[in-house]
Amino acid sequence: MRDIQNQPDFRKINIKKVGVKNISYPITVLDKANATQKTIATVNMYVNLPHQFKGTHMSRFVEILNRFHGEINLKNFHNILGEMKSRLQAQAAHMEIEFPYFLKKSDTAAGAAAVEYRCRMHGSLQDEDDLVMEIMVPIRPPSSAPASGVMPRSLGNWGIAKVALRFLRFIWIEDLIIMIESVASHNLSWSSPNPPGSHDELTLENMTRSLARKLRDNKDICWFNVNIKNFSQSGDTFAALEWQKA
Repeated sequence: MRDIQNQPDFRKINIKKVGVKNISYPITVLDKANATQKTIATVNMYVNLPHQFKGTHMSRFVEILNRFHGEINLKNFHNILGEMKSRLQAQAAHMEIEFPYFLKKSDTAAGAAAVEYRCRMHGSLQDEDDLVMEIMVPIRPPSSAPASGVMPRSLGNWGIAKVALRFLRFIWIEDLIIMIESVASHNLSWSSPNPPGSHDELTLENMTRSLARKLRDNKDICWFNVNIKNFSQSGDTFAALEWQKA
């Protein structure tokens, strides 16, 4: 049988991305308290297609996933991307993994319970690695929060914090969650507005700056993007900023 994908193509047109999307795949992620945690990820994998090739072997993407079964994590991202480049004869490889991460909390309304956080890792390998970790943390008001005034009504959540970062050394997902929630819970703990100009006055801007300061002070982080959204019946509001280590 002829290998159609490896036949030459004479149109001299590169394709930037070709691959597979929305693959449901079991993965194991590192868990600070329990060593590892099993979860189900949605995986996208793609490479560039040089102009001289007619097509890409789509089945090889899943073969590569299977080869790293049980070891798909931050530490192996480079190896997986390298395997994609090599086996698919590509100049650049990309992978995106989105998954729910569960953290047991004892301060929920129902007592001890596992809270779900959405996480995403996306990496590229061309001449060098680029790996970004994203996490979405719900911001919930305390049970004593007023029904009106500083905090608008919402469907259970005040809003959500989305943080994307690049790091110099490994960072636990739990530590990121705790860092984000410590800023959010501090800012939402006020039951009435503080005097104008107070650094603890509840605003999206103050919460965004407070979180950015914590992330900036962490020596393991070299770049981050913070986006905090507040849910409201009349339309969502948000604040966002980006920082990179000089």
